[in-house]
Amino acid sequence: MTTHPLHRLPRQWWPWHLSLLACTVVLGLHTSAGATERPKELPDTVAESALTLRGFGTLGLARSSSDQAEFVRDLSQPRGIANHWSGRIDSVIGLQANWQATQELELVGQVVSRYQYDGSRALEVMWGFAKWDIDGRLELRAGRLGADFLIGADSRLVGYSYLPVRPSVDYFGPLLFSYFDGVDASATLPVAGGLLRTKAYAGRSKEKGSAGGIVWDASDSTLKGLVFDYFNGPWQVRASTAQVRLSRDMPFDPLPHSLRAAGTALGIPQAIEAAQALAVGGTTSQFMTVGMVYDDGPLQIQGMVNTIHHQTGAFENSRAGYLMSAYRLGAVTPYVGYSWWKSKSKNLTTGLPHTGALIALNQGFDSIVRDSGSDQKTYTLGARWDIMPNMALKAQWDAVRGKPRSIFPYRAEKPGWNGRTDVLSLTLDFVF
Repeated sequence: MTTHPLHRLPRQWWPWHLSLLACTVVLGLHTSAGATERPKELPDTVAESALTLRGFGTLGLARSSSDQAEFVRDLSQPRGIANHWSGRIDSVIGLQANWQATQELELVGQVVSRYQYDGSRALEVMWGFAKWDIDGRLELRAGRLGADFLIGADSRLVGYSYLPVRPSVDYFGPLLFSYFDGVDASATLPVAGGLLRTKAYAGRSKEKGSAGGIVWDASDSTLKGLVFDYFNGPWQVRASTAQVRLSRDMPFDPLPHSLRAAGTALGIPQAIEAAQALAVGGTTSQFMTVGMVYDDGPLQIQGMVNTIHHQTGAFENSRAGYLMSAYRLGAVTPYVGYSWWKSKSKNLTTGLPHTGALIALNQGFDSIVRDSGSDQKTYTLGARWDIMPNMALKAQWDAVRGKPRSIFPYRAEKPGWNGRTDVLSLTLDFVF
């Protein structure tokens, strides 16, 4: 089963393209994006050694109505957009090569230039793996793979492959990891008149994150997970679970050291426990998700919910979900959506008296634990216009209605931030 996004791009669009992949398994085909089809009279050895080179990109502009916080696409971005037009968060360009070495073995490589943790757009190797299709039902891959935490998460950068301007920020925003180095295995079997696809994966992350000008090196974090997809007619149902064991602490020092010293000197164990709660390295985060997609003719409806549980006290646990509906009218597809993202405070305190030099310690600790707070809803209205084959123009309005404590989804928030903003976006998505 071909799982790389440029081999699952449709003639028009399919926001969730796994249904097409399932059909591919049933027919026993080894697809190569249409443009790479060869005449049937060519020898099999030529067909098996085909090399395909494709590209994708997004030219995007967006602005927020508020100058009190910067809106970002996801938490990997160090800065966002405010009340002026910018192409910072959505613009991306990528190139992908596929080599069908034999009938069973395919090699895939993908490089992307996007806005990343250090503010640069340096090329990243997003994918680089070998895929062994054993018999059309069992598939093994090894190398650099897309992080398939949430449905559609492994192709978030291929804007042409999904309906809206960007995947829901409330739902996908907390997902820092885009890829990992490791292995996965998937099997597809007929069950109850449909197809059941299961996948297990494991590996190590090689990515970094950034917030407030501070870089967090999350490389060497270990990932593992299970995915279950069921396809039956126009329906797709997914359930998945993933666990990440984080490798390194976030750069909070000297605060944890100062809390331990104050707690020891004053005989307040709670301060020592507060310092320990800020530890990130060695802790685990659990992601669980369930969702359904209905795709029949011009009508498309999709809904997802997830829950994220963090062992560390540096991040609040959260739940999120979204619902989107679209109806295609020729080349134009209007859509509406609703999403939400809410975290729960762990009510951590230092136990230190709020006097003298200890005030700074209390404020520093409170600031860290508040930074992961989210409590907002987003109403989305947009339209996609497929202006020509392999090119789509999108316009979208997101009305974010949150509370002042919802600062985790943003960057550079100011004291006057009230959690509310309107985001206007325009993108041109293309593949070539």
